[in-house]
Amino acid sequence: MKKRVVLCFPVTEDQVAELSTCSDKIEVINAGQSGIADEILQADIFVGHAKVPVPWDEVVQQGRLQWIQSSAAGLDHCLKPEVIQSEIIVSSVSGLFANQVAEQTMALLFGVYRSAITFFRAYEKREFVRRPTMDFHGQTVGIIGFGGNGRRIAEVLAPWGNRILATDMYPWDKPDYVEQLVAADRLDELLPQIDCMILCVPLNDETRGMINREVLSKLKPGSVVINVARGPVVNETDLIEALNSGHIAGAGLDVVEVEPLHPASPLWTMDNVVISPHVGAQSKYRVPDTIRFVSQNIQRYLRGEQPLNVVDKLLGYPARKKPCV
Repeated sequence: MKKRVVLCFPVTEDQVAELSTCSDKIEVINAGQSGIADEILQADIFVGHAKVPVPWDEVVQQGRLQWIQSSAAGLDHCLKPEVIQSEIIVSSVSGLFANQVAEQTMALLFGVYRSAITFFRAYEKREFVRRPTMDFHGQTVGIIGFGGNGRRIAEVLAPWGNRILATDMYPWDKPDYVEQLVAADRLDELLPQIDCMILCVPLNDETRGMINREVLSKLKPGSVVINVARGPVVNETDLIEALNSGHIAGAGLDVVEVEPLHPASPLWTMDNVVISPHVGAQSKYRVPDTIRFVSQNIQRYLRGEQPLNVVDKLLGYPARKKPCV
């Protein structure tokens, strides 16, 4: 009997057909957001990112679903308690769009340092007036979360000659251009050295709200916060307070605590805050690249091999083994 693969991400008919050709042992159903809550109950394999309520408890109780292949790096959309406790395999596309996330990070970072919002608002008024900017050269960068995205961001920043520090749950395989890579629980040791903090951590119980008043207060006065991780990693009220006090000089946010950002949020009116609507992984290649990756993973799975990017469901991201010395 063919495995029933149910999709829930924006694909064309041609892309569905392309995925279908990766094996004659699968049947592909494009459920979309409107049909996923029903179709997932009949799925052996789920591919995508459901943005609508899914009856995960019923899915697990049925015992049919064997594997979730997320079309995103973040897995908070499917790592519900029922799924975590089940035998369902979960894998992600972690690192597949690291180039795009790095580009978005640079856009936010330089938007803050070069006062892009201030100049854009002056542009709208046709005011050709010089205003203050900040310098990024010579700054100490702290990358919090050194997975696929964090490593690519460090690689892109390396030629700038900045001092780069990083934290991760798996603090090994340190590139030469990173001065220090320490365990995640040693973040406090790095905070007083950091001028620019770039957040790349997944969202889980440990990281939710981790960037709060206490953490922000330990950063250097005049530091910058860039969030290309998940919005709830940052306590937004505490960030706004730190921005208003001047202790944090600016922020670049691709994600916010509650999306979409409420029109009344003071973040909208701050000249030192650059906001983008969660487009870090956006790319014209995103769906084609995802289809190719999923096709490869389905073939591995059907051969009895472990799919690429299988996650530790308690952590919410792929575990990395320490290399043998």
